[in-house]
Amino acid sequence: MGKTRLALEAAGASAKVFPDGVWLVDLAPVQESAAAAAATALGVPDLGTQPVFDQLAGHLARRRVLVVLDNCEHLVDTCAELAQTLLSAAPELRILVTSRQTLGVVGEHVLTVPPLPPEEAVELLRERATSVRPEFRITEANRVAVTRICTDLDGLPLAIELAASRLRVLTAEQVADRLEDRFALLTGGSRTARPRQRDLRAAIDWSYELCTPAERLLWNRLSTFAGGFALDAAESVCEGDGIAPEEVLDLLDRLVAQSVVLPTGAEDQPRYRMLETIRQYGRERLAASGEEKRLLRRHRDFFLALAEGLADRWFGPGQQEGLVRLRTEHANLLVAMACGGDPQAVLELAASLRFHWCVGGFLNEGRRVLDRALEAAPERTPARARALWVAAWVAVLQVDLAAAHRWLDEAGELGEQLDDPVVRAYVQSLRGSSAFFGGQMEEAVSWFEAAVADHTALGEGAGTVFTLFQLAFAQTARRDPRAVETGRHAVALAEAHGDRWGRAQGLWALGHAAWARGDKEGAMALTCFSLEAQRGFNEYVGVALALETIAWTTASGGDHERAGRMLGALRALLRNIGTTPEAFGPYRAEQHAQCEEAIVRALGREAYEKAIADGGIHDTPAQAIAYALGAETKQAASASAPAPGPLTRRQWQVARLVSHGMSNRQIAAELVLSPRTVDHHIENILANLGCRRRAGIAAWWALNESRSTV
Repeated sequence: MGKTRLALEAAGASAKVFPDGVWLVDLAPVQESAAAAAATALGVPDLGTQPVFDQLAGHLARRRVLVVLDNCEHLVDTCAELAQTLLSAAPELRILVTSRQTLGVVGEHVLTVPPLPPEEAVELLRERATSVRPEFRITEANRVAVTRICTDLDGLPLAIELAASRLRVLTAEQVADRLEDRFALLTGGSRTARPRQRDLRAAIDWSYELCTPAERLLWNRLSTFAGGFALDAAESVCEGDGIAPEEVLDLLDRLVAQSVVLPTGAEDQPRYRMLETIRQYGRERLAASGEEKRLLRRHRDFFLALAEGLADRWFGPGQQEGLVRLRTEHANLLVAMACGGDPQAVLELAASLRFHWCVGGFLNEGRRVLDRALEAAPERTPARARALWVAAWVAVLQVDLAAAHRWLDEAGELGEQLDDPVVRAYVQSLRGSSAFFGGQMEEAVSWFEAAVADHTALGEGAGTVFTLFQLAFAQTARRDPRAVETGRHAVALAEAHGDRWGRAQGLWALGHAAWARGDKEGAMALTCFSLEAQRGFNEYVGVALALETIAWTTASGGDHERAGRMLGALRALLRNIGTTPEAFGPYRAEQHAQCEEAIVRALGREAYEKAIADGGIHDTPAQAIAYALGAETKQAASASAPAPGPLTRRQWQVARLVSHGMSNRQIAAELVLSPRTVDHHIENILANLGCRRRAGIAAWWALNESRSTV
């Protein structure tokens, strides 16, 4: 839609370059010979006995001409033959083709005509609307509706023109509201236009009829996808009953070649999509075919398998890539969740997406989905038990402890009834989380210790790490010296299995423990390691609370302005999920209040508020992490980064004592070495690890102690 107009504009602008003329060959009404139509358009008399191809070639051989072959999609083969023959015979000839499908001839250059950019689409609608209703204006009152019309119509010129014609009798808001039934609304175009350009359905009917039966079948089935799809999804959902599994790729390629499907995404992660108007047309055809319910079930089953696969493989490498895939498929996941017929399958899907909700940045969406799914499937099944503890996890992260307790009570009871030890272990972990945020530290430690034992016995590595780093926080709050050992255990276990998210949480727990014992440099280094490892996960709560540790550490070091900006970013992140720093229990609330008071005393109220506002513009996890790891903090983190090479046995011993806070003289006494020898060892360790300060050695040791053989 829009190709002909663009071609005519280009041809008109190029007229001076072609002294022998610019010629338009309109092939829309032609059913057989493109060559005969071209001869007629160029005025080549059909008087001789030569074939038309030869007559055209002879006529154009010595001319500098531009020929526009318009609407070639239904005559692709004959147009390709015509173009190849004429270009071979006439070196000065240029041919401009409009078609849904490329000709595939040597020397062809393809310009894909994209939808109109938003501002141009709005301008086209304004221009066409004023032609039928001169008083029409785009104002602040209707601008949102006008923009919605253009966006919902994919920036397609014909669709926008047809919508503009309706502004003769409807307001922009009324047109926007009626676009759900766009094929009924967008009719009655210009009487001078071709029949297929007088309404939207006829325009797409033209393209649909040009497809083979198998291509139409795939078009219909691909309409089940929202927001695009990958090849594996298309192959899984669309094969069968008329399309063999090995045919999907070829048929998809043919739909791409005909511009029905658009390739999107990066080269290493190709995806495809349909313009929404094209997709809705296919969906109507699918519904009429009687296949719709079956295809929607297959669509749901594919995304259920995808989500379950990520959940099963979470304790290992590929976490970020898995979350990126789910984030990309978010619209499809919501479609799958809305599939009727089997509430238990929807419940399974909602529970399997737990990392998408809790780590991928969709807490509010997850809460709504889980609430609906649990209400729709009240049967006491294993699927419900899993969904209950996942719903409790979401509620805990939102600090809605009343809802968390309600879900956990039922999950615990159901886990016992079904004798599901995994459910029972997660219920214990989350009861510990709830107790921690509620300020019941002794109870939290008890729940966490029981959960660690159960997760470990079950071989539930993800659950073990999930509980260990929380146990480390609770132990730190109780001034339990075992907190460091617990945090190191979490980091070591996560590292051994490639669990990057678990490693990040363990590092944060170690950083918090370092802050609690007054080790500001170690706290900063470890927390920065944690933030670096959290890149790409989009988890609001974890990033926000790690920023709080940085704020406390920075304030205690005297940089109150930077600490205020960290608190501003923290508040912005938590505001996005509907909570505040004070909601995370009396332990954190007390430390937070002390930090704020120190900043206000140092800067004054006005400067404090400015720092909060400056930090508050970084309101996504990615922005906040980049901000926190800027200049000074980034330097500290990189200074503490471990080098690939191992330390010698003696260097391991020295590093261990550095991590315990010993001075060089104390280390010398412990190892029965001269102070100068210890100085030399420290210099070599710093060089080997790429560190500049002793805090870097301590941080490195905290990450690597479990691998020590000393």
